Amino acid sequence: MFGYSEEQLAQFGLTVGVTAFILYMLFIIAQLARESKAGRFGTFVLFLVLSFGMLGFVAKNVIAWVLDM
Repeated sequence: MFGYSEEQLAQFGLTVGVTAFILYMLFIIAQLARESKAGRFGTFVLFLVLSFGMLGFVAKNVIAWVLDM
């Protein structure tokens, strides 16, 4: 399709899709912190704890990028 292989399209879709999902989850965390009036420290803790799971996806992409150099 458009000169790209199925593997290239799947990789692009996965990267863009999961990145968009991560950004949406960050928006949800910010909304949660705002609605609960968590304050500065509470907001920091919410982002730290709830965003920790996203670190694996980001780390995987960074490690793959470094190894491909």
